[in-house]
Amino acid sequence: MEIERVIHNSESPDTQGPPAALYPWPTLWISAFSPALWVHAQDVPAKVIQNYNPSGAESTLYENAFNKIERDLRAEEGIANELDYVEQTSWVLFLKYLHDLETERSDRAELDGNDYTPIIDGEFRWDKWAAPKKDGGFDHNAARIGDDLIKFVDQELFPYLASFRQSATSPQTIQYKIGEVFTELRNKFRSGYILRDVLEAVDGLSFNTQAERHELSQLYETRIRRMGNAGRNGGEYYTPRPLIRAMIKVTAPKIGETIYDGAVGSAGFLCEAYDYLRTEKLSASEYETLQTKTFYGQEKKGLAYIIGIMNMVLHGIEAPNLIHSNTLNENVMDIQEKDRHDVILANPPFGGGERREVQQNFPIRTGETAYLFLQHFIRKLKAGGRAAVVIKNTFLSNTDNASIALRKELLEAAELHTILDCPQGTFQGAGVKTVVLFFEKGAPTRDIWYYQLDPGRSLGKTNPLNDDDLAEFIELQRTRLNGPKSWIANRADLDEDTYDLSVKNPNAPEAEALRSPEEIIADMLARDAETAQILEDIRGML
Repeated sequence: MEIERVIHNSESPDTQGPPAALYPWPTLWISAFSPALWVHAQDVPAKVIQNYNPSGAESTLYENAFNKIERDLRAEEGIANELDYVEQTSWVLFLKYLHDLETERSDRAELDGNDYTPIIDGEFRWDKWAAPKKDGGFDHNAARIGDDLIKFVDQELFPYLASFRQSATSPQTIQYKIGEVFTELRNKFRSGYILRDVLEAVDGLSFNTQAERHELSQLYETRIRRMGNAGRNGGEYYTPRPLIRAMIKVTAPKIGETIYDGAVGSAGFLCEAYDYLRTEKLSASEYETLQTKTFYGQEKKGLAYIIGIMNMVLHGIEAPNLIHSNTLNENVMDIQEKDRHDVILANPPFGGGERREVQQNFPIRTGETAYLFLQHFIRKLKAGGRAAVVIKNTFLSNTDNASIALRKELLEAAELHTILDCPQGTFQGAGVKTVVLFFEKGAPTRDIWYYQLDPGRSLGKTNPLNDDDLAEFIELQRTRLNGPKSWIANRADLDEDTYDLSVKNPNAPEAEALRSPEEIIADMLARDAETAQILEDIRGML
């Protein structure tokens, strides 16, 4: 492939990177949710990969494979929707990916004269149960099929993989995370014949080169977006990556700081933050910090947690610091300094209806899930810590007691320095308008810089948000300049009874005054008379 020639011919003597011994997996990593592709600095400059676009032939090959898998799954009675599709495709892809990585790891150990003990061994290896080989080809005689295959997966494979949770030496190991994933996950295939077709299709997908992994990541990204659109709230599973990248650039995390998402979902914020921090100039100790002491998250829902774990592992973080639990079950008054983080990036779920016992964990009690999360985030920040949080724009103006109290707390406990007003359609599949709150823990708010995002077009599935749409916001936010779409509101000018933070652009052109009902009726009558005269003139010509 062309990219392989570019990689092998690339000369980058000035690049630096951590020694290969620090990398728990082979040197080539991609994000399953982002087109960014990262490699060891000594292999090739990252910009070579970032600028790579696969050829049409390669794209068609992998797209056809994914389309075939999707057709197979449509015939599977145990898989009902896009959420099931992504979940069941994920565990099959995950095991094939682990197999390819272990094969490469074993080959490297053999070349170095070292022994290698595989994580998944015996009859549970991919090339034993999923795609047995003989004489270099697929061995159909040795392949399980039908009820025998389903029985093996349900009664042997999944329990074996789930047992890693107990046998792992530490929660920070890949073995433990594999165990967690397969403890939570259930096989939904009912037909062993359909599963056999899917296994053979996935076996034909290769994770061995940068180009292949990059192409697969883009296809997987498409499925995740569709999964987000399948639910009532599209933002629950998929936050637009351009918006995430803008939030990261404004908060500007640094190596050595911790980054937290208490509603981690598919881990899009943490993976994009990894891309942002993973540069070619990292020292060995900085890379180890990035791997083990930087990214933290919690997720309540099983499916989102599974995809989040897989995403981070495929992304290059061997043992993600993700916890499967309801963040809101933690009493915010019990949060200690050791529990706090430098940067918080999140898009908490909107709506909801939290139970009374959950609301007891918060000083401002409300059934609105996002409001409870915002209280949690305020207390999870270290002094001087920065946060960027997506929330419904109605938070800025609601007049209920909880909304007013929460706005007051935010203004007093943190410096709410920026509000990004997002247009309708930013979140595909979600009918709500959103804003992003940027705040820093410590001093109270003095003034707030607003920016009204206007991409100049209606956003939707065919016209999604892109990085160029947010470029001006990122540039202007550094100096908080006033302009047609930006302005500053002083804290002293706020109504102390309501703390209303509504988006009211003082620089927008004034709308024409509405006409009175009398003027409208008079205009209609005049037009009717004009129309009648025209018709009468036409009749006279006949």
